[in-house]
Amino acid sequence: MKQSLSIKLGQQLKMTPQLQQAIRLLQLSALELEQEIQENIDANPLLESEEDWSDGGDGESGDSADSAVSGDDPNEPHELEASIDDAGAVGDMEFTDDYAAPELEPSDFPDNYGEEMISTEVVDVAIDGMGESEVSDQLHEPLAEDIPVDSNWDDVYPQSPAGNAAESDYDAGANDSAEETLESHLLWQLNLMPIADSDRQIALAIIDAINDDGLLGTSIQDICLTLAGNNQGSEPPPTEAEVTEILHRIQRFDPVGVGARDLRECLLLQLEQLDAATPWLNEATTLVSEHLDVLGNKDFTTLVRQTQLSEHELSQVVALIRTLQPRPGNALLVEKADYEIPDVLVRKDKGRWLVELNPETLPRVRINNTYAGLIKSIPTGPDKDYLRDNLQEAKWFLKSLQTRHDTLLKVAAKIVEVQKDFLEWGPEAMKPLILADIAQQVDLHESTISRVTNRKYLATPRGLFELKYFFSSHVGTTSGGEVSSTAIRALIRKVTAEENPRKPLSDSKIAAILAEQKINVARRTVAKYRESLSIPPSNERKQLV
Repeated sequence: MKQSLSIKLGQQLKMTPQLQQAIRLLQLSALELEQEIQENIDANPLLESEEDWSDGGDGESGDSADSAVSGDDPNEPHELEASIDDAGAVGDMEFTDDYAAPELEPSDFPDNYGEEMISTEVVDVAIDGMGESEVSDQLHEPLAEDIPVDSNWDDVYPQSPAGNAAESDYDAGANDSAEETLESHLLWQLNLMPIADSDRQIALAIIDAINDDGLLGTSIQDICLTLAGNNQGSEPPPTEAEVTEILHRIQRFDPVGVGARDLRECLLLQLEQLDAATPWLNEATTLVSEHLDVLGNKDFTTLVRQTQLSEHELSQVVALIRTLQPRPGNALLVEKADYEIPDVLVRKDKGRWLVELNPETLPRVRINNTYAGLIKSIPTGPDKDYLRDNLQEAKWFLKSLQTRHDTLLKVAAKIVEVQKDFLEWGPEAMKPLILADIAQQVDLHESTISRVTNRKYLATPRGLFELKYFFSSHVGTTSGGEVSSTAIRALIRKVTAEENPRKPLSDSKIAAILAEQKINVARRTVAKYRESLSIPPSNERKQLV
């Protein structure tokens, strides 16, 4: 085999660390961005937060630091132009080192975008909440030749009086209340009840077999077998009658109906706890005991014939049964509030929709002037290289932050412009929209739009929405137009809300109603949209009025 040597020339595209950082910041949520900023402040001494410089800093900005590196006049503002279009950024944006919260001008956006926004006079981009850079008088004073390096780290970042957190016995979460579960709630009641040790073991086995819904998840026989397997003493294993007796005692615990073996027993236990003078109590007990299956099918005609009740009387009995809890364990489920911070605010002023970034989410961070000023005074060496490297990283981080906010505002403003009918009239007026549409209009890549809209929230007069909410597929109309799937869901919800509860609309009837509005939707598509809205089928929506 003959060996040969060849030379090949190729191209390879790699993203710089700065570009990777810009992309990463672009897809972070507001809370994640706050954490990322704090981590960078902790790692980079050239960065400081609002808390650090609002209490009385030297008043110098990063302009002084830049002049210390470049040798420019500190009185002249330093501008850094960069293009990061691959990351979804706005190219050729002005950047100054004393960046705290950028104030954008219409010129920061592409010409066609700005003209389009102004010509429509529907959406105005307002940056009122972004704030102005805090510039002191010392920014315009020349930097002294020699800056005494006589400060310590504690002068800039004072230590906490509590000392080292690792050495402290303080636990921040020690006073937090533990989340109560159904099992712990039942055990608490068991400990308050005088009971023999043997019966306590049976009660513990029963409580362990109760699922999160509050129902007994296993049979009495299985509980007996479990107790017999764990019994290592000389006492005989408990019988089914003994286990059943303890189960009846647990069924009197709170919440009412806990420990029931099926739905019928759960409802009967709750009916037994009601006052004897409760209207229709006897009829409800009979209905649950003998006709629960028919009631589950909502076959009210059969129920009227079997119970000998009129429709009005039957409706009263059914209304009483609906007050019961088929899953008693849900009474202890506490839904945790999920707080979302809006990234963009939308409001209407004088007939025009204004879009602005939420000032509460804008980072207040800038170059630390104390450490930046040391770059000019200290001699060449590792210390100076260390400060210069951190200064450059700080500049790129601030640039990435500015790019993130510029891109977010740009995309949000275009979304509001397209979906202004939704803001005016509601979900039924939602227009079909995909990522490619916005990407084309703002001259960005689809992946950038996806990153910008992920976990970013828009506060509107109609509520708080994720930016992705405004994107939806479309369905054709008989007139040749398109309608958003979100609008179709809103129409289905409206139609089912206005239907006759005695004769609810089937999926075919709903499809026919939509067809009358020139919306071509198949029955199976209606069923899919209805299920996504958690609307039960027509046989389950039937009610007695």
